This record gives sequence, C-alpha cells and structure tokens, in this order.
Amino acid sequence: MQILSHALHDDAFLLDLEAGSLEEVLSQTLDHLVSRDLLPLEQRDLALEAFLARERAVSTAIGYGVSIPHAYLPEIEQSLVFFVRLKRPINLGAPDGIPTRFFFILLGPSGFASEHLDMLTALARLMSDEEFRFDMHRSRSRKDLLEALERFHVRNTPATIPEPVQPDKQMTFTGKPFGGVRKDIERRLPFYKDDWISGWSTKSASAIVFLFFACLAPAVTFGGIMGAATDGHIGVVEMLIATAAGGMLYSVFAGQPLILLGGVGPMLVFTAILYQICVDLSIPFLPMYQWIGFWTALLLLILAASDASVLMRYFTRFSDDVFSVLMSLIFIYEAIRAIVAVFQESFGNDSVNHDKAFLSLILAIGTFMIAFNLSRFRRSKYLVPRMREFLADFGPTIAIVVMALLAFLFHGEIPLDQLAVPDQIQPTFIEGESGEPRSWIVDGSELSTSLKFLAIIPAILTAVLIFLVQNVTGRLINDPDLNLRKGPAFHLDLLVLSVLVGLCSLFGLPWLVAATVRSLAHVRGLATVEEQITPSGEKKEHVIHVDENRLTAFSIHALIGLSLMALHLFSVTPMAVLYGLFLYMGVVSLSGIQFMERLSLWVMDSSLYPRTHYIRRVPVRLIHTYTLIQLLCLVTLCVINLSPVLWMRLTFPLFIALLVPVRWTMDRLFPQDKLAVLDAASDPEEEETHWT
Repeated sequence: MQILSHALHDDAFLLDLEAGSLEEVLSQTLDHLVSRDLLPLEQRDLALEAFLARERAVSTAIGYGVSIPHAYLPEIEQSLVFFVRLKRPINLGAPDGIPTRFFFILLGPSGFASEHLDMLTALARLMSDEEFRFDMHRSRSRKDLLEALERFHVRNTPATIPEPVQPDKQMTFTGKPFGGVRKDIERRLPFYKDDWISGWSTKSASAIVFLFFACLAPAVTFGGIMGAATDGHIGVVEMLIATAAGGMLYSVFAGQPLILLGGVGPMLVFTAILYQICVDLSIPFLPMYQWIGFWTALLLLILAASDASVLMRYFTRFSDDVFSVLMSLIFIYEAIRAIVAVFQESFGNDSVNHDKAFLSLILAIGTFMIAFNLSRFRRSKYLVPRMREFLADFGPTIAIVVMALLAFLFHGEIPLDQLAVPDQIQPTFIEGESGEPRSWIVDGSELSTSLKFLAIIPAILTAVLIFLVQNVTGRLINDPDLNLRKGPAFHLDLLVLSVLVGLCSLFGLPWLVAATVRSLAHVRGLATVEEQITPSGEKKEHVIHVDENRLTAFSIHALIGLSLMALHLFSVTPMAVLYGLFLYMGVVSLSGIQFMERLSLWVMDSSLYPRTHYIRRVPVRLIHTYTLIQLLCLVTLCVINLSPVLWMRLTFPLFIALLVPVRWTMDRLFPQDKLAVLDAASDPEEEETHWT
C-alpha cells in the first residue's frame, strides 16, 4: 500500500466526474493531467489511444464497481496513478455485471508494466474490502484516500487486527467478579469519542426522525394498553418517561448504543399478569411491583457480575431466528389487530360512519406501502444516486407526513382515532378518595416483610425474561451479516440495564428492555448497503458499513422526552398511520432471516432453489426437517404468548430458554457437519459473491 500512497499525486484526483463512457472518463482525466503539468500536451492523444487500444483488447473493469485502465508509453518519464470517482456509474461490462464508478488510472513508461503488477494486485485487494469501498464513496481529497489506505492497513495487519465482532468467539468466562464487564469497557472505551462524532451525518438525521416516531408510537400504544391492563397504575406518562430517561442513560453508559430500549410485547403481557395476580391475592400492586423490580435488578446485577451472558453462546441461529421472527410477528399482529378492531367498531355500530374504517385501512396500508417501496428505492434506475439514497433513508418519515396530510384533508368529515397522549405530566394512577395522583416515588414500606421476600419468586422469572430478550437482541444486533466493527458488550449492557430496572421500580415506571424490532431498524437506518450478485445471478442488498454511534439513540429518546412538553401536538397524528408504521417495521424485520428464506422453499419449485451455502451442502430433506422444528417452536411460543391462561403466559420466559435444549436434541437427528452449516452465518467467507 506504500507504493500506492507514494504514487498518488496531490492533483491526481477527479471526484464526482460527469461522464457517460470510458473514453469520456479518460479524455477528461488526461485533460486534467495536462492542465496540472503532469502530462505534456503532445503526449495526451498518444496516451488516450494507448488506453483505448488496451481496453479493446481486454476490458479493465474488474468488478466491485472499479476499473483499472493502464497504459505504457516510451515518451512517459514518470509513473502516475490517478483516482476518478464518477457522479453516476456507467456500465462497462464488468464480470459481475455491476456498473463501474471508481477508476484507478495507471500511466507509466515502457517497461514499467512489471512494477505495475504489484499495483494492480493491491488495487484489486483494496476494492474487495467493504470498508475501503465505503471510504471511497466519502473521500473528498488525497488526504481522505490516504487515511482510508491507512485504515485498511491497520485492519489487515496481523498485529493490529481487532477481535472478530462475532459474539460467540468473544464471550468466555473470566472467572473474576465483573471480569466480563471490565473486558467490555476495555474494548469499547477507545471508541467512545468516535461514538459521538460518527453520529453527525445525513443518514443519522434520517434515522433519528424515523425512529423517533417508531419509538414514540409503541411507547404510547403499549403505555395505553398497560394502563388498561393495570387499571391505570402504570400508563402512558410512565412509559414515555421511562423510555426517554432510560434510553438516554443507556445510550451514554451502555457498551452497545445501537440497542434501543423500550416496552415490548412479552414485558407488557408479563406486567399485566403480575397485576392480575396481585388483584386476586389482594396485594397492593405498586409496592409489590417495586420489590419485584428491586429483586430483578439485583439478580441482573449478579448475572452481569458472574459473566452469565456467556451462556448466550449456546444460542445459535436456530434460536435467534425463532426469536426474531416472534418479535416481528408481534408488531405485525398488533397492527392488524388494531385495524380489525376499527372495523369491528365501525360495522358493529350503525351510528358510526363506515368511512372511518376504510380511511383507517387506507392510511395504514398507504403508510406501509410508501415506507416499504421508498426503502427499496436505492435499487431503482430512476433519479440520481443521491436522490435515491435520500428517498430510501427518509422513506418512513415521508410516509408518515404524506399519510398524515391525507388524513388532514378529511378533518372534520370522518372521525379518526388520534394518538392518545395525556394532557399533563403526572402519574396516571389517582389515589383513593383524595382524587390526587400518586407520589412519583412508590412507597414499598407498606408491604409486609414476608411479601417482600416472596417477591423474589416472580422476580426470577422477570430476570430470566429480561436477560433473554436483552441478550438475544444483542446477538441479533451483532450478527456478522450487519458488519459492525466496534464489538459487542453483553456484560456491560446487562449491568446498565440492572441499574435502570432498579430506578424504574423505585418510581413505579415500566421495566425497559432491548426492543428487538426497533433496534434492528436502528441498525438498518444507519447502514450503507450495496448490491450483491449471488452465484445464481440474484440481486441482494448487503451491509458494508454501519455508522455506529451514540448520538442517534440519545437524540431519539431526548426527542421523546421533549414530546412530553408538547403532548397536544402529537394528538393530531392518526393512529392508523402508526399502525402502518408498526406493520412496516415488522415486515422489514422479517427480511433477511434465514428461517423465512427456508420456509419459502416449501412452496418453491425445487429446480429454482437459490444456490445458498446450506442448499449446496445439506440435503433438502434435512433442511425441511430443520425448518419444521423451528416452525413448531415458533407456533408454541405464539400459543403461550396468546394463551388466555395467566399461569401459562407467565412461563413464557422459560419457553424461550427451552429453545437451547431443543437445539441440543437436534444433535442426535442431524449429522454434525450438516447442522453446523444450517447454524452458520448466511454468507460464509468462502461464498463466491460480487459486490458493487
């Protein structure tokens, strides 16, 4: 790489060049060299003819979106390397069929070809590196390119190569109290400053706006449901405060700030069950809730101190896929259930205008379709690349605005359910005959000593649920396919979460945990993707870089906190639009899950199966059996989660944990080598793919 660094002249750059053919690229490049006195004018036409002659003999478009034209003339005295980035890529017939945007143009004296071979090899290696290609998109000067070269050198020097991001290989028992926490801090602390700096980008801004609504809607919705399920003991205000304050604290102190905290379906169900049990046993709910939370926080603290998150290495793609599909289905189910409820209300009451149901359906589907199609617009052939990128990044935000404006056109004519927000910031629960809201700090002293100790029983189940949801989400966020570079921090994250659970319990706020769907949406919102051409010729989006930072998570939750000051402004937002956003997040989260890909094989012509690594290495019968077992596990979890029997729903965390022994029993049903392939990453390194 030092050869390339020295060869790049200060003026050897043309960025965002307008050109429609290779000849135009070469002509403008040579004109630039002449204007900078890097090439004599009389040699300009000779050089151009030499480049075109070589191109007619053998195309220099090598793939990866790069071409390396090279020519050698006796009249040239000094070797030169020139970098060109086009504003719009052009099709030069590269082997992978991907349009070319980057050009490294090599020009030198006769006899210099042998020395340029090393340069050609180095350039091919450079452009096969995803991070370097990402840097090439952002480069603005020779300094930027040299810094990108240095980062590439650091990443690929054996003495400085960081630990792999794959969580399974990083997680080992230290045998010391808080040993894992200390290792997480040592790994993440060098990135702490960059975590804040990296958040200042257009992509981060789009993620903040989109995820503000994506996090606000579940907070209000789940808060309203929890208020109804607990007779107002914990409601919308509590959920908003917990989400805002907890999310900001987590983004500052946690090791993996890409995880977003919030209310999730399993925790909502669990809290509702605890309330019903307290009512049945005549136990004051909030004091009992507080002590359950205190015990839960202590148990999570012990788990963090003892490196218990290492146990997550026994979770594999088998369990990860089942869990992630379950979380996505909860979002899809809630969206559909809400729309169905609007239809039942409209058609079950003759006095209600049926237009409300149909407009709600149009708003929900419209939000989903606009967000979904715009998110895929970066692969479109229309408009310029920057506009396509803008529409893809801001797609969900555009969908919300457009459909909210559509709803406004019918304002006053068709009654729509609006976003339910409180009128003022105060506890939801009104105490007794006084008619006053409860104190913000829950008084747990009124609970008897025996009940305080009995609270540890439900606390064990709560701790198990939080431990599993938090860590499985952490595994999904740090999936190798998402290409994160800064590494996970399971133990530190659990420690921070234990403190937050204790604080929430003190104030009677809902317990927070990693929100799987929102966290994955956060990563995808910060990701730079490029198109992958698989060996079978299929096109697939691949993450090459994620702007890992703390600023987006902090800003998202800060905005939720600020929304408490302007609650009335959000009351004009139709709930149907937010249902469409729920549906979008659930559907998008299903994409890329290998379980869903394998499930589709059941109804696909076997002759048209994609040439994935598992199809090429595992018999189809075993693939279908593996998928069937996953499907049975998923159905079981859905049945448990929706069961009308409270005690059965209370055991939901244990059934998630049982995915591990189910996976262990499969060792007897499958050959070990075949099972390893099915549990492996979806894109192994040896998979032959091409990138643009």
